[in-house]
Amino acid sequence: QCVLSGSWRNDDGGRMVVSILETDGSFLGSYLPGAATDDAQLLASPLKGMQQDAELAAQPVFSFVVHWRQRGKWTTAFVGQCYVDEAGKETLHALWLMRDEVENPGQDWKATR
Repeated sequence: QCVLSGSWRNDDGGRMVVSILETDGSFLGSYLPGAATDDAQLLASPLKGMQQDAELAAQPVFSFVVHWRQRGKWTTAFVGQCYVDEAGKETLHALWLMRDEVENPGQDWKATR
């Protein structure tokens, strides 16, 4: 059974730490970008999310949002699933969207990556 609480590292060295996992599946934590970022001054940023009830699914889906503390002009949303292999190892697979603040609707096309 996959449970999100704890520390997770991505392929780029970024780290998500889920420090509070409530019984309703909501969770709080922090996210620290890894080597893929070009800004060495970034600090851990808060995250909030929801996990599917682990009692209903052994490999639950989840989502969370990171509010980047340092920049304040962008946010990132992640959606994914937690998998458990035959040896019991948990792995997260997720996709993300990042939204930048832009000055006007004419720049909207470049705001989401």
